[in-house]
Amino acid sequence: MKKLLSRAPLCLILLVICGTFAGHPLNAQEWKRIPIPQLPAFHPQEPKRIELPNGMVIFLQEDHELPTIDATARIRGGTRSEPAEKDGLVSLYSEVWRTGGTKSQTGDQLDDYLEIRAAKVETGANADSTTVSLSCLKEDFDDVFKVFVELMREPEFRAEKLDLAKNEIFDGISRRNDDIGQIAVRESTRLAYGARNPYARVPEYATVAAVTRQDLLDWHQTYIHPNNIILGFAGDFDSAQVEAKLRSAFGDWPKGPAAKAPEIKFESAKPGYYQVKKEDVNQSSIHMVGLGTTRDNPDYYAIEVFNEAFGGGFSARLMQSLRTAQGLAYSVGGGIGTRFDHPGILQLVIGTKSSTTIEAIQGLYAEIDKLKTNPISNDEIKRAKDTILNNFVFNFDTPDKVLRERMAYEYYGYPADFLERYRAGIEKVTTANVARVVSKYLHKDDLAVLVAGNAAEFDKPLSTLGPVNDVDITIPPPPREKSAAGSSAEKPEKKESNPEGLALAAKVAQAFGGEAKLKDVKSLRSAFTLTQKVAGDSGTIQIESTIVFPDSLRADLETARGKFSMIVTPEAAFGLSENEVQDMPSSRKKETMEQVHRDLVYLGQHVGDPEFSFTAVGKEKDGNDEVAIVDVSGRDVNMRWFVDPRTGRLLRETYKSIGPRGLEDSETDFSDWKSVDGLNLPFHRVNKQSGNESSSVDFSKIEINPIVDPRIFQKPATPAK
Repeated sequence: MKKLLSRAPLCLILLVICGTFAGHPLNAQEWKRIPIPQLPAFHPQEPKRIELPNGMVIFLQEDHELPTIDATARIRGGTRSEPAEKDGLVSLYSEVWRTGGTKSQTGDQLDDYLEIRAAKVETGANADSTTVSLSCLKEDFDDVFKVFVELMREPEFRAEKLDLAKNEIFDGISRRNDDIGQIAVRESTRLAYGARNPYARVPEYATVAAVTRQDLLDWHQTYIHPNNIILGFAGDFDSAQVEAKLRSAFGDWPKGPAAKAPEIKFESAKPGYYQVKKEDVNQSSIHMVGLGTTRDNPDYYAIEVFNEAFGGGFSARLMQSLRTAQGLAYSVGGGIGTRFDHPGILQLVIGTKSSTTIEAIQGLYAEIDKLKTNPISNDEIKRAKDTILNNFVFNFDTPDKVLRERMAYEYYGYPADFLERYRAGIEKVTTANVARVVSKYLHKDDLAVLVAGNAAEFDKPLSTLGPVNDVDITIPPPPREKSAAGSSAEKPEKKESNPEGLALAAKVAQAFGGEAKLKDVKSLRSAFTLTQKVAGDSGTIQIESTIVFPDSLRADLETARGKFSMIVTPEAAFGLSENEVQDMPSSRKKETMEQVHRDLVYLGQHVGDPEFSFTAVGKEKDGNDEVAIVDVSGRDVNMRWFVDPRTGRLLRETYKSIGPRGLEDSETDFSDWKSVDGLNLPFHRVNKQSGNESSSVDFSKIEINPIVDPRIFQKPATPAK
């Protein structure tokens, strides 16, 4: 017995001792006899509120547990206030605000200054505000606070940091369709709020590119005024001393114009089914959405209890039924969304495997219907309330958490004691209250249902439930660069050929095999291996390409995920897989057609075409050799050749193409020239984007004028089976 007890957990030892000395064996139900006391009264430590004559509101929350000080300035004006044509402005602003540094120190210098003090000064942004925050040891507060103040009052927004921030956003735009969950959240938000609603808009290449340094300066000038700022401090300090320091730092800062919240329309999509087709996944993300409400709604507390009971966690009804009992979900949950100053999103979300997509939707519908015949019970409500209240204390168990919440109430105009009211409001919720909010807000037929997944693997077509609206998630291409005169480079002004340029172009054509031989080429068929290089990783794709000049291309790709074909003609542009035909966006069609017109044979055929120009613009050194530079322009062509002037051999070409970060400077180097039916063509090519190697191409076969069945370019009337 002694040995057994030495290895037993303390709680088990106590139970054994209690059971033994009570004179009866331990009963599995004994724990139910333990009285559960009422939760103690909740009286959080309230921060001290100060309002300066210039309108700045300050909260001071002393906490002497650790020798640290943290502060956050929350400033009115966020992404919802930026113009639609410059979506991304506030994200860029919040990034460059910190990285751009101040008038006295660059952002990199600030990094070094703060790092040696193990301190942070950071900036951020969200829908309705921007923030500046600091975190440091108590002993370094004076040094770090100087940076904090200077960043608020004298930021520099250096141009090179703006360019870097833009590239980071471009990179995010290029990858935004990689994850099905992110797609579903983004597109369901657009359905709930409306596509043009600022809470649903997303930055695009064009809107980010439109932002200038002056826009960042103008934003700062418009919004960063003391009367728009709520400043909170928490940590190991004396309130009187910090108050004096803050009055000294900010007291002379004059008021500015008050920030005005924009007028926003919420226009939910019509009820029905909306589908995002994503072929490279084996699961579906389903969002049923509508418009929710605000937290100052008297129904708020009943909504909170309903949300917890119905879709809040592992003990909630949706999880117990759809995941545990029926096995239809990886995850499931949701409820009636609430926000401080605008409606939240009513949404029910379920993730399931592709083959149970329709069954999962019907299962979720069934749970909504059951709320009428089997409403949320007293036991479910009690469990939900216990969960909310037991978790409540952990949300506000430190002074800094209470401070953040108190600042939020100040920001949105809520009562100062809203935090204390919350617990009382939850405790008062009844089954009748919950039934009423269900009846008032949750109506199955009012919901827009978004399904993101691989439609070819669904258990049934989504259309079996009703008409389906396809959601286009194509990423709009970046804008074309403009010339000095302001004209779009999409249709560049044709340059005049010069004699030296025409002579070099003729020499290039002769090196290919002669202009006459080039013009005899009506079609090309090539087999090659494309080796992609992304972030240091390599992957290969086997491709067979058929071009019928001047404007038809079919590329058959064999990848790790299966076979895929891409077809572009003047009449159509589409992708073709084993199970589906999918139209290609116009931007992708245009980019592909430009690739056809950059083909060496095609350009060689137009050396004597008056619609094309070949302009010698100079020379450069390549080691000990001299390379001639020729600008080439024409239909869908605006590029530069680098030519060996002795042989006419084309060494490389540069041009603009769409890459991961948008429109990028691209380059192709040519080597391993071989003779094919009288033509000299490069069998090895190395492609670069923005100076970095992005891919290489190795040809195994090139056929001149193969017999081409025109039907290979025809679009099937129905998806391939």
